[in-house]
Amino acid sequence: MKLRVLHRTTYRYQSAVDMAQHMLHLSPRASALQRVLSHRIAIEPEPATMHQSTDAFGNQRRFFAQQAPHDTLSVLADSTVMTAAPRPLPEDAPWHGMTWERVREHFRYRVNAPYEAAAEFLFASPLVERDEAFVQWARPAFAAGAPVLQAARALMERIHSELRYDSASTEVSTPPLQALAQGRGVCQDFAHIMIGCLRSLGLPARYVSGYLLTQPPPGQPRLIGADASHAWAAVYVPREDGGDGEWFDFDPTNNRCGWGSPGEDYVTLAIGRDFSDVSPMRGVIQGGAQHTLDVAVTVAPPDELEGRDLDTPTPARPGATEPPP
Repeated sequence: MKLRVLHRTTYRYQSAVDMAQHMLHLSPRASALQRVLSHRIAIEPEPATMHQSTDAFGNQRRFFAQQAPHDTLSVLADSTVMTAAPRPLPEDAPWHGMTWERVREHFRYRVNAPYEAAAEFLFASPLVERDEAFVQWARPAFAAGAPVLQAARALMERIHSELRYDSASTEVSTPPLQALAQGRGVCQDFAHIMIGCLRSLGLPARYVSGYLLTQPPPGQPRLIGADASHAWAAVYVPREDGGDGEWFDFDPTNNRCGWGSPGEDYVTLAIGRDFSDVSPMRGVIQGGAQHTLDVAVTVAPPDELEGRDLDTPTPARPGATEPPP
């Protein structure tokens, strides 16, 4: 599936910003299921310096600095990718029969054990702690002897069915235990909750940021700028034969999973321990006082955007629910 993603971020400052430094995670990842056909980032006002690098998780990131006063900052990421349908969760060796207890034992600390990169995703991270409350909530999905992928799917299904999506219920910094206790949140919260449950049980889990193609109502054009970024979780399963393990993706917001991606209509942006590793844009400024922030995202087949005014987001239709942030 060929998809174009437009992600525009606009800051308007009450008073001028004198200097600023920002880091972007807005470049889609290349993988076996995703090919990046084109990608550009446009920044206004033009930065004094900008350079690209790769972070510890293999994500492409961009740093830029502005050294002249400005009262507005606009960042547009324009990407076109070709995605492929993920493989379904395997139902045969070498992964299907591996129980979650065996995966946990595989990652238990041993002196002189060989290094395994996935072990870095076992521990608490800035936004996701390990806690017994996660263990107790996840227990119904993790029966003794259950295959790890079957148990992870059951956990995903429970989050999807028992927690309510509510865009006004949490903030970016809301702890996942709080979101779990109140029984509602957004996709970031659901991904963090699933990661917290998996890690608390001793299983490696990571955070995935990206986008999801949404469909307009029948007979209506696609709204420009009315989509949003998305997030889901992935769990790592080692091979029983000692070969390299694999990551399997689970989206509790939409109850979808797959081997390498939850679906062909997903675009993977970045991976990390939690949202703090892959925030689309963060930085420091001098001056600026109060500000307003507008984020407009469009995900669509490229031909649907031909001849459309992409610089002017169309307002969301009354009563529309914003897609998961």
